[in-house]
Amino acid sequence: MSLQKILAISGKPGLFELKLQTRTGFVAESLLDGKKITVGMRSNVSLLSEIAVYTYNEEIKLAEVFKAIATKENDGPTAISHKEDNSVLVTYFREVLPEFDEERVYPSDIKKIINWYNMLQPKGIVSVESLSKELKEAESEKPAE
Repeated sequence: MSLQKILAISGKPGLFELKLQTRTGFVAESLLDGKKITVGMRSNVSLLSEIAVYTYNEEIKLAEVFKAIATKENDGPTAISHKEDNSVLVTYFREVLPEFDEERVYPSDIKKIINWYNMLQPKGIVSVESLSKELKEAESEKPAE
């Protein structure tokens, strides 16, 4: 499983794995409890592979942020919870991604990223090795400019 098939659905807690596309939407399975749900085309859905984090120079793919967290934590869960105080979250995130744009990346975004990482980490999706491979594949699929 890779970030290419992991979804965040607004209004629904947790993350979902894309299982099947249908004419009217798709079927996704919750990574929290394994329940399958159908999602219509009108739902606000984000693929984790398409999410990026603002820095002062550019936007960095979420996979690269996850890789930085995995490197810092030696492929283990984060040292802090996503429920920590905002100042603790920002300090931790600055250690992981020192150049993140503090005006455009909110503490709520950091909470989500840490929560998502801790949800995906036990499943082996956000290990340094798997993310390196995924980023390399994404780079090779990019059309030449």
